[in-house]
Amino acid sequence: MGKLDGKIALVTGATSGIGLETARLFAVEGARLVVHGRDPDRLEAVRAELGGETLAVRGSVEQSADLDRLMAEIGDRFGGLDIVFANAGIFRPVMITDIDEATFDLMFATNVKGAFFTLQKALPLLRNGSSVIFNTSAMIHIGLPSTTMYVATKAALRSMVRVMASELSGRGIRVNTVSPGSILTPLHGHSSLPPEARDQAVAAILSRTPAGRFGNADEVAKAVLFLASDDSSFVQGEELVVSGGWSAV
Repeated sequence: MGKLDGKIALVTGATSGIGLETARLFAVEGARLVVHGRDPDRLEAVRAELGGETLAVRGSVEQSADLDRLMAEIGDRFGGLDIVFANAGIFRPVMITDIDEATFDLMFATNVKGAFFTLQKALPLLRNGSSVIFNTSAMIHIGLPSTTMYVATKAALRSMVRVMASELSGRGIRVNTVSPGSILTPLHGHSSLPPEARDQAVAAILSRTPAGRFGNADEVAKAVLFLASDDSSFVQGEELVVSGGWSAV
């Protein structure tokens, strides 16, 4: 018997990294999956891998029309939702002097606006007792150079979750965050930092991480599973940090 038997779960940004590993684990634990992402080929590959009743919906979380279509398809197929993992996001390391309006707007549109409206538009589908998990970041606790915009968006989510948890508790809906530290995912490959600066950043992170290594996406997925399942029934408005001690020691 799985921890999520009979549950309908939505995972955004489900075609790679933490989102993909979480979708895989949710499926193993008995959930019926809705996977959402931008790339049609990768999305279809995930749908084929997960099999069963998996619903794959292409779209971008920062586009309101795409989210409306996503929720309509979920309603038509499953009639409701029990779990939302709002995972979709982007990471663009940029020094303060190099941040332009386009970067600012893109980061907030995806990481804050997209995540917020994923929840808001899912509310009519969420059953009483549902669990919502936002993917934030352990970086919100650390002043790491070049992460101003990323940290600003993730800290905004962490603060919003406190209010969301308060507002939605009356429906028995739990809202929490998982905050990964340095995790080996394809997101790291999109860094705009030059190789030397990137190597220095990696060395600095490892020197401050008691675990002595980067984490793996499946380790974060296990934390998300805890927040999604009844194992965390008394956890509300909280932040579960998965950083190997990076942000705590």
